[in-house]
Amino acid sequence: MARFRIEIKKSAIKELETIPSIDLKKVMKRIESLAEDPRPHGSKKLSGEEKYRIRQGNYRILYLIEDDLLIVYVVKVAHRKNVYR
Repeated sequence: MARFRIEIKKSAIKELETIPSIDLKKVMKRIESLAEDPRPHGSKKLSGEEKYRIRQGNYRILYLIEDDLLIVYVVKVAHRKNVYR
């Protein structure tokens, strides 16, 4: 399987900067793992949207997959209580 390129939206980068460093390492490792498998076990397609969601602790990572271009766009990273707002 081909490796996907990860692109993180500017607003998602700002959200990552607010995450405590102990959790940030785990979240970044999870984002990097999407390059190998953009639909890992535990990921869910959001209803009514083309986005997927994956959990990492109390944080959720929302992303889009462009299969034909081999790109994963990370669009939002937030605490589970705020991510869908």
